[in-house]
Amino acid sequence: MHYVYILKCNTGQFYKGCTGDLKARYQRHINGQVPATANILPVELAFYCAFKDKYKAYHFEMYLKSGSGIAFMQKRLV
Repeated sequence: MHYVYILKCNTGQFYKGCTGDLKARYQRHINGQVPATANILPVELAFYCAFKDKYKAYHFEMYLKSGSGIAFMQKRLV
């Protein structure tokens, strides 16, 4: 399975990512080992969804980072 996840950072911002191992990736975020979120800890898992196809997961992650995807995320997911 491949996961698309959204983290809520202490600044109120949302970080969107994709991974094959959600538990390990989330633990790396919590430990400050991911440069993108290391300076905005703590982070909280706000949303995740699973995909069988990794390409569909990555396409959904890219959508969430687009203008309409951000609006969808704010209205429906978090």
